Amino acid sequence: MATSFTTPVVFHITNIGFSEYYNTQFPNSRFSEIFRSDISSNSWCAKPKTVSSCRNSRTSRPDKSVVKASIAYDSVVKENSMWEDGDEDVRLQFLEERDEKNLSRRLLKLSRADKVRSAIELYASMDFMGLRPESHAFNALLSCLLRNGELDDALQVFETMKSDDRTSAHSYNLILQGVVKARGFEAAFEMFKVLVTDEVNKNKVDQVLFNMMLTLCRDNKDWAKTEFVWRKMKDNNCVGNAVTYRLLVTTFLASSQYGLAIEAYLEMVQHRVEPDSRTMESVIIAFAKDGRWDFALTVFRGMMKRKENPNVIIFNALIHSLGNNGQVNLAFKVFNCMKSLGHVPTSYTWNALLVALCRAEQYGDALRLFEKIQHETPSTLGLHLYNTALTACKQVGAWRRALQILWEMEDSGLEVPVTSYCRVIGACEVGNEPKVALQVYQHMVHQKKTPDTLTLLSLIRSCIWGSLYDEVHEILKLVPPNAHLYNAAVQGFCLREKTESATKLYQEMRELGLSSDHKTRAMMLQFLPRS
Repeated sequence: MATSFTTPVVFHITNIGFSEYYNTQFPNSRFSEIFRSDISSNSWCAKPKTVSSCRNSRTSRPDKSVVKASIAYDSVVKENSMWEDGDEDVRLQFLEERDEKNLSRRLLKLSRADKVRSAIELYASMDFMGLRPESHAFNALLSCLLRNGELDDALQVFETMKSDDRTSAHSYNLILQGVVKARGFEAAFEMFKVLVTDEVNKNKVDQVLFNMMLTLCRDNKDWAKTEFVWRKMKDNNCVGNAVTYRLLVTTFLASSQYGLAIEAYLEMVQHRVEPDSRTMESVIIAFAKDGRWDFALTVFRGMMKRKENPNVIIFNALIHSLGNNGQVNLAFKVFNCMKSLGHVPTSYTWNALLVALCRAEQYGDALRLFEKIQHETPSTLGLHLYNTALTACKQVGAWRRALQILWEMEDSGLEVPVTSYCRVIGACEVGNEPKVALQVYQHMVHQKKTPDTLTLLSLIRSCIWGSLYDEVHEILKLVPPNAHLYNAAVQGFCLREKTESATKLYQEMRELGLSSDHKTRAMMLQFLPRS
């Protein structure tokens, strides 16, 4: 009787479950050694290895890939020495327990304890017997395999779950995280695209899975894929939560997609989802960048009602937006609110206020504010603040103040750009100080700064109106031929009734092949001879 139990019986097994063959001893410790996983960098599908056929004969040489099983309890059959390769054995277990619920509970415990080999053996034995674990046990096995870096085996189990319709949103969440970790974001996104376009399984995608994909898109700074996930979310009639819209708004804002960020926020308001402070701060910046200062101010007031304290960046963006749109009083109200909340104004804050005053043509107030900044917070002075103050000087012709600011810039060690010299020369032009303008120009050239067209235009106009006509001719000789400069000089001489100089420059202009504008031609028609 004992002999009959130990007599091995070898039989072949047809394709059952996720594998093609089973035996009581696998020569390797993982499914991936039996099943070949063809997973490239842009592919997540696993393909089973083709197993060669074998005759069911004791006399033929057995193939190592052929399955051998024994009816003996938990026995290992080794009929050929090539099975003894020293690898760890994975055994099929004879399961006295046939209740799927109890076996699922056992599989769940093994998976949670990270006993990978035991969990695989139990799962393989259940599959051999035609038993299927419950979805919860399936997910626990997936998680166990992924935690231990067994992505290939996890994909095989996942395919079995799909064929048995045991997958859930949590299953996809687990497998996508595993694919991202092992194969990268692109492979996981391709898998997600297959899922959301599958009519059978797309309804299993829930809010949590969408949020996970949005998080991955944000981490990879891919706003186009973020928009794709968002559109598919709406196609599935899945309403997002506060986390969803925060991810959408912040991702679109980081990619300068202000329109999409605003659209996501308006959809959030439509679904009556309460935004958190991070979302509100981001959407204020989006509205401000998009030029919609009124909406930005509305969201800001909402934050104030909730007694929240936005950061300095939000205040600066809002002040800048209000100033650019001529809302000076509102800009200073926001500035006072900023100080009352304990924030320290930065260089960007002061520059936004100066720009607001200049846009409102309150140049005197701008210069007074600049002097206040110089005395109270000199550490915040920078190139933008100096240039904005020079712009105010230029508009009112305050050439002395402009010179003081220019010398202060040079003494502070700043690299003074050509635009700063241009503003000072412009202030001299408005203030009718052509000699000072020439001195600034000569100083700029001495500093090895190449004047641009705007600087030369301002200098030529200043010299003409200051009756420095010879200097105009010298400037035109020193710089490369430029149609804009000749047009300005000819027009200036015509307005000053210097007919000979205007005619001479116009003829020289035509000889150089420079084109005159309509205003120049109209003026010269009065002075050129009919021939």
